[in-house]
Amino acid sequence: MVASKLLLRPHCLPLTIFSSGSPLYKYQLSKPTTLTVFSTTKPTSTIAQHQHFSYGPSLHKGAKPSPQLQSQNSSQFQEEEERQLSGEVINEDLFSRVYDISALRVPAEDCFALENRLRGHLLNWPRVRNVARVPGDDIEDQFKKLIGGHGNHTDEGDVEEGKSESLERRIYGKADGDGEPLSPVLYRDKLVKTFNSSGFVKFRNLAKISRPRKKKKIKEEEKNEKIKGKKGIGKGDRVLVEVIEDDEVEGEDLRGLLGDDFKGRRWRISTRLLLLDERYANKDLNELPQAIKALLKSKNTASTIELVRCKLTLFYNYWQMNEILEALLPKDVTVPSAFETVGHIAHLNLRDEHLLFKKIIAKVVLDKNKPKIQTVVNKMDAIRNDYRTMQLEVLAGNSSLVTTVVENGMRFHVDLSTAYWNSRLATERQRLLSCFRHNDVVCDVFAGVGPIAISSAKKVKYVYANDLNPHAVDYLARNSVLNKLERKIEVFNMDGRRFIDYIFTSQKSRTITQVVMNLPNDAAEYLDAFKGLFRRKSKDKVSTLPMIHVYGFSKARDPEFDFHERIRIGLSEVAVDVELRRVRLVAPGKWMLCASFVLPDNVAFSKRTLHM
Repeated sequence: MVASKLLLRPHCLPLTIFSSGSPLYKYQLSKPTTLTVFSTTKPTSTIAQHQHFSYGPSLHKGAKPSPQLQSQNSSQFQEEEERQLSGEVINEDLFSRVYDISALRVPAEDCFALENRLRGHLLNWPRVRNVARVPGDDIEDQFKKLIGGHGNHTDEGDVEEGKSESLERRIYGKADGDGEPLSPVLYRDKLVKTFNSSGFVKFRNLAKISRPRKKKKIKEEEKNEKIKGKKGIGKGDRVLVEVIEDDEVEGEDLRGLLGDDFKGRRWRISTRLLLLDERYANKDLNELPQAIKALLKSKNTASTIELVRCKLTLFYNYWQMNEILEALLPKDVTVPSAFETVGHIAHLNLRDEHLLFKKIIAKVVLDKNKPKIQTVVNKMDAIRNDYRTMQLEVLAGNSSLVTTVVENGMRFHVDLSTAYWNSRLATERQRLLSCFRHNDVVCDVFAGVGPIAISSAKKVKYVYANDLNPHAVDYLARNSVLNKLERKIEVFNMDGRRFIDYIFTSQKSRTITQVVMNLPNDAAEYLDAFKGLFRRKSKDKVSTLPMIHVYGFSKARDPEFDFHERIRIGLSEVAVDVELRRVRLVAPGKWMLCASFVLPDNVAFSKRTLHM
């Protein structure tokens, strides 16, 4: 048996997630389970036992490629299961599956036309291309003229003779008399046979060949050897195909000349494999559909197209995150499917039922999102401090929580251990920026590291940004310099009420037209700071009052009415014309809302009652 190995590039088709009626893992340490990812069932019997699964690949189907895994007993199953669920290690070999399929070996130049012709009969699995390249069967353009054309002979023997006539002259040195120079490889092979005590005679390019290799080339060759040693299972490799050939055709072994990738003793033209649908695996020619039989029996294509048996192997990198977690977690545990991305950090909000398996969940998230994700963290508790910092636990990857986020064309440095950032509000921030005009002056009361302040500084006239957290203010100043907007932003580190009072009463500050208060927990309580801000000014001299955008949470049945009442109480105003909109559902029954309104005259020019 000869096996030719092929690598397929991942296809961009979406993956269908199959429901886990019978989970692969059951978290029972007292006795081993019988249906796990360690199952040794063969592909044919597996399909018969799991008819309820839909078309396509699944961890419930296929066989494991390693004989060592199939020989493990139940105690080893249990031991391996405990290690994986505890998060110590993930044995990626346990997620490899082998499937029997059939394929058509076709000429490379006819591959595209035949693919369109057999579209409904080809393999249609997600992220698996139905066209495979055959190592050792590719011919460089400069050698194609030596092989000759194909398909022009009716007799198979004549076809083989026409293909290899010119090549045989090169191999056996019969090209000396026809004026064609030997190739460098054959020329050196010929000189080796004439070597004597005087050395080689007229060895062309001897100086170049004798020159020591450069270090750079040596390193590249060593790197290539390491890649070859992995047998095609590298960083981004997900699929491997093995073409099984029952018998080798008689003839001289050409692997020394054509390379180790060349399998068999018969030279073929450049070919490709068209992977047939899984329904046609291990079937005879009479059981195949009429379109494939007509192609194999046609006089024009019968000599260049052949039906071959293949083994398709799907590795750990092929399966998606949800499928791996569904196989690892117990049946009664919900599979976490979403997380927030902050730069290179994946931010999880695991439920109590997930805490026992937090390490293995983080490991899978890290594996399936590399190289973009390098750190996986989990929020341990709700935000309950004035600085809005979160208690995060690093579950996988490196321990650095300092990252760079790109949003609205701006770059932001942020340390999640000392400052707050929420990537899920990117759309809301973009909407808010669209409300600003070029001549606006923005006052951001709770700016954080500056996602709104710095992005708006690129559009508006000037920005005043403030935050109580000194670490956030430090990053706010850095980010303004990073984005070359430090001349349009003035940074403050003050309490929200004091900042509002200072900015609106200072004679040096510009006329503020937009105020942003993005502190959903307490922003409505700071609205009393606007009472009496313009009491010392005449109404005739005040051209415009600022537009205020305040954010808040509400768990009420009618969140708009509840938030409107809190705003009215904060301003001590009976009637306030407020535009309310729901931003997002933070938790079941808990909405984040945004209220936009112009500061009422009765509030702006009322008597001052400020509580510090």
